[in-house]
Amino acid sequence: MSAEQEEAPAELARLWRLPVPASGLGRPAALDTERVVRTGVELADRDGLTGATLPKIAKELGVSPMSLYRHVGSKDELLVLMRDLALGPPPEVETAPDRWREGLRQWTVAQRLVHHDRPWLPRLPIAGPPMGPHEIAWMEAGLGALSGTELDWAAKVGSLTLLSGYVRHASLLSQEHAQGRSETGLSQEETERAYGRTLARLITPDRFPQVALLFSSGLFESAPEGAYDDPATDHDFVFGLERVLDGIAVAVDRARAGTG
Repeated sequence: MSAEQEEAPAELARLWRLPVPASGLGRPAALDTERVVRTGVELADRDGLTGATLPKIAKELGVSPMSLYRHVGSKDELLVLMRDLALGPPPEVETAPDRWREGLRQWTVAQRLVHHDRPWLPRLPIAGPPMGPHEIAWMEAGLGALSGTELDWAAKVGSLTLLSGYVRHASLLSQEHAQGRSETGLSQEETERAYGRTLARLITPDRFPQVALLFSSGLFESAPEGAYDDPATDHDFVFGLERVLDGIAVAVDRARAGTG
């Protein structure tokens, strides 16, 4: 073990799965941090965050809750560990200087898909900047996409933070819309059509001229069934992503011209 590993705080050592010196006494421990955290992620995938408490993880593993504290220091630490493990490795993204936009698009869509597959993930509290090996790998991939630009480090980090925040917001909004529809049995497309038809009866041009034009435009009738099934191609998500990338493009162009 290196001197850096020996000096790492216990929480960071567990997050990075740094080796712990064997005591030389008794049998090897039946549990380790990886097994505890992986079980937590599996329970969250199955039952949501409320199903991934330390007592429930202990029950799943057939051990006492107190035995977990050798491997996870607290409930808050468990969530940090689960977040990093659940993210998994990042995608390979474009890194060519003239392909930064495509690289960031790939990076952002991949995050959106992870959040779709694990809807509990965007509900985790943001405890601080990226710290775990998977989070750092995602940072590396995002910075790689921007490596051919003239953006300074602050602008690069700001761009990744903006995109990650957009993904988190879009994921939570999608979940809330789905939850709101859950008792109606309607798809998002059917909900939009019902919304447009209902409001069109109430809105008059003299009171809401622009909104009246919107509801008479046919927009809410236009989405075919299945248009929102794929979170990576969902119109609202893609529209917002492209506008964020447009803003980053302005910063890239200004940095290239030396005016940003």
